Order: sequence, then structure tokens, then C-alpha cells
Amino acid sequence: MEHIKRYHSKQMVVNGRKLLLEGPVPAERLAAMRFDEGLKAFRIPEEQQKALVEIAALPEGRIILAREDDLVLGYVTLLYPDPMERWSQAQLPDLLELGAIEISHSIRAGGVAKGLLEVSFSDDAMEDYIVITTEYYWHWDLKGTGLDVWEYRKVMEKVMGSADMMWMATDDPEICSHPANCLMARIGKRVPPDSIVAFDAMRFQNRYLF
Repeated sequence: MEHIKRYHSKQMVVNGRKLLLEGPVPAERLAAMRFDEGLKAFRIPEEQQKALVEIAALPEGRIILAREDDLVLGYVTLLYPDPMERWSQAQLPDLLELGAIEISHSIRAGGVAKGLLEVSFSDDAMEDYIVITTEYYWHWDLKGTGLDVWEYRKVMEKVMGSADMMWMATDDPEICSHPANCLMARIGKRVPPDSIVAFDAMRFQNRYLF
């Protein structure tokens, strides 16, 4: 499958800061930027930048940024699912995972997450993909937001729903391990029926339990 990547962007002003939301951003440009100290949900900013540069260099990898000049304040990642996850079992060339969305504390609650998703799906090529996201409560910043797991899940559903991602049932053990966890997905308009059937087969692998 040829992974077509068309650049899109939009501007926003949040807390008096002029932001450019753009992507997909090439690896070499991403490597030349700085990462805000507030981007530390997964690892220290410098290490996270290296990880995102590697994703951007992948044939299917997409990094969408929110930046102020050369300072990165938020990002979205899109790439193939981790080989250790069930979502990679069928090796579907048209299934991507929205692996992370992180926004610095300094620009939260300004609609940046929705803006990043808008830019992420502005490319018509995204209609050729199934895009999934797996939401686990242990990844959520409950302490920083002051929300409980159910309040946070509502926020995540609203944000992801802005990009037409919908809740989908699954018997995946990790997702089923807590009722707040969930699988959400967006199926592009041009995704072939065979890919949808294969995706549904991955969602449910223990039908005999129901």
C-alpha cells in the first residue's frame, strides 16, 4: 500500500500564544525543533522527541504538531499498531493506530486536541484507513486534570468523537480489564469490506464466552 501524506495546517491562538497546527511533519524538520518541558506523559521531552522522529520516518508514520515558532507544545501520532498488540495480527496495511495525543499543560483546555485531530484527518488519504485508538485509564492525567476516570473518559470520547471516531466493543483483555477503558475507531469511506471483516475478527476472538 502506498502511504500518501498531504500536508495540512491551521492557526490557533490559545492563552495569547499563536500556534500553528500542522502535519504530517517530516522527520528532519521534527528533529530540528524543541519540545516543551510539559510534554512528559510518556518519557522526558528529549526522549519523546527522538521517538516521534523515528515514527515520522516510517512509511506509514504521521506526526501532527502544535507549535509556537520552533517550540512543540502538542502532538498526535499515527502509525501501525505495536507488533505485540492484537491489532497487528492481521497485518492490515490500511489499519493505523492513533498511538498518542499529548498537549502541554500551558495550552490545555483551548481546543488544541480537537484542532490536532482536525488537521490529522484533513488529508483525503485518511479515507483509505481504519484508524483505532485504545484508551486506557492508567495513561490518563487524572492528577493533573482533577477528573475522575469517568469524567476523563467523557472528555476523551468527546475529543475523539470530533474526528468521527466511535466507541466499538471488543473482548481484548487489556481493554476489558477496566470498564473505563475503551476501543474507538474511524473507518474511512474507501476501506474495502475485506479489511473491515478482518478488523471485526480481531475485535472479537473469544466469541464462545458470550
